[in-house]
Amino acid sequence: MAAVLIIDIFLACLCAGTAREWKAEDSFYAASAEPDEKLLALTFDDGPHPIYTKKLLDGLRERHVKASFFLVGENIPGNEALVKQMVEDGHLVGTHCYSHVDLTKKTTKEASDDIKRTNEMIRAIAGRIPEHIRPPYGIWSEELEEKVGMTPVFWDIDTLDWKSQNSRKVEKQIYKNVGKHQVILLHDVFGTSVDAALTAIDTLTRQGYTFVTVDELLID
Repeated sequence: MAAVLIIDIFLACLCAGTAREWKAEDSFYAASAEPDEKLLALTFDDGPHPIYTKKLLDGLRERHVKASFFLVGENIPGNEALVKQMVEDGHLVGTHCYSHVDLTKKTTKEASDDIKRTNEMIRAIAGRIPEHIRPPYGIWSEELEEKVGMTPVFWDIDTLDWKSQNSRKVEKQIYKNVGKHQVILLHDVFGTSVDAALTAIDTLTRQGYTFVTVDELLID
């Protein structure tokens, strides 16, 4: 399976020591080295949710599909079994934040402490510290990257599922972008997003796409 090269689109702004907001057009996921290889990575933010994440995990298990989850620390208590299922089923489990805030609006220490707090919560369940982080709002900084030593993961297909909360609209956002981009942003706290994801998996699998965890698209 061909890996996909990370292009450091943050270089100029990080050298200046400023925060950088992610834009989909800044995609750092280059085209696959093998044109015939049709890879997609489903990524889910803001969970775990006791109802919708469970429905999603069971649907992924039934379809033998792996995805990537970026967890909110304050949503983990009471949902530990869902995090265990993510790990057992081979999904990538990463950190989103402890509470959903722009980390660059905090001091570097405060933001780092929040990230590490969430990492420890995940480690207690999964047995290892997460290596990947999805910064809230796609805003990240050099200082934070140096402090926490994690790989930031962004996206290049924004489904806007939080805005529409409409399964059909979410599906359309996915279908019109596949073939051009690979990393799909979704939120497993909406039932409409879960329904759209599972339907899209069935449709795109028939079209020859393979779903992978986001780290399978990245190389150092």
